[in-house]
Amino acid sequence: MPCSSIVSAPSCAFPFRSTSASTSSITPTAILLTKRTWKPRIETASLRKSVVRATVSIEKETPEAERPETFLRGVDEAHSSSSVRARFEKMIREAQDNVCSALEAADGGAQFKEDVWSRPGGGGGISRVLQDGAVWEKAGVNVSVVYGVMPADAYRAAKGAPTDQKPGPVPFFAAGISSVLHPKNPFAPTLHFNYRYFETDAPKDAPGAPRQWWFGGGTDLTPAYIFEEDVKHFHTVQKRACDKFDPTFYPRFKKWCDDYFYIKHRGERRGLGGIFFDDLNDYDQEMLLSFATECANSVIPAYLPIIEKRKDLPFTEHQKAWQQLRRGRYVEFNLVYDRGTTFGLKTGGRIESILVSLPLTARWEYDHKPEEGSEEWKLLDACINPKEWI
Repeated sequence: MPCSSIVSAPSCAFPFRSTSASTSSITPTAILLTKRTWKPRIETASLRKSVVRATVSIEKETPEAERPETFLRGVDEAHSSSSVRARFEKMIREAQDNVCSALEAADGGAQFKEDVWSRPGGGGGISRVLQDGAVWEKAGVNVSVVYGVMPADAYRAAKGAPTDQKPGPVPFFAAGISSVLHPKNPFAPTLHFNYRYFETDAPKDAPGAPRQWWFGGGTDLTPAYIFEEDVKHFHTVQKRACDKFDPTFYPRFKKWCDDYFYIKHRGERRGLGGIFFDDLNDYDQEMLLSFATECANSVIPAYLPIIEKRKDLPFTEHQKAWQQLRRGRYVEFNLVYDRGTTFGLKTGGRIESILVSLPLTARWEYDHKPEEGSEEWKLLDACINPKEWI
């Protein structure tokens, strides 16, 4: 994911808290994802102790009235427009503006709601959500630029693997754009994209170690029904962006995408793939910055032509129900496996920005199996057995 859930794929802009609906409002086959109403709690000594522990790593974001020119004030290199940090922030904020404008135009009326927030430890973000539009059930496009000190377990979550890192606080910088777009029409696919840049300095108990940096990101398509021409178009745009930098990127990052978005407990992928990469620092830093920029700029030409073709197609209740079942898989992956979600939980990211990755509605049916040979079965088969689309 990864707004932005900075570290990885599907979440958005640095955050996560579970939600629940009252049991009286839940049908046997569908659940509406809603926000829990706050209720006062009786404070105990043990609760006070846990709150104190939590504040070590979790900071409440502060709403801001206006967008700042940059979130980098007070950081090393903050005032240098030529630094990688500054140029990456500029890129993701321009990408956010461009994508939001294109989505509003496609919807034909609905507009994004914007929240600007800052983080006491350093940085902030811009969260934008379009909900219940003519085309979009829910569309989130978030950016965040945050920095400070993270606990060691958050560092391990960011790296996605066990590390021999000493268990001391680790100074970090993380910036990213993350978006999940859920259309209403079941023939129009969901899209996720996330591009991020990460730095860590020497941990507080190991001064003198070198600064580490890496890029991550990707764009992937999750349809409920397969239109081969759409999937081929989408993958062709991803390959074109990759080939400008290295002909090995597309096959390597396509496989990485197929492997990353694997729902282990289901034995299937979340969708039909795209590209995904993480911890990328074995190339020139300038080249990788240009590559991430090219990928972010490829989102609109890869996706909007598909939406224009599919957003107004007629559909049945059966087809809508299948879309909801596939969105259930989307929720399962995001809440169980996504690295960005894990990182957001461990660093106290902005809760609403992470939850924006979830659809308004999803559906679970007991032991549901599509009829063999049906269009629904073809989609499931493609998620179980990924193929080469181009």
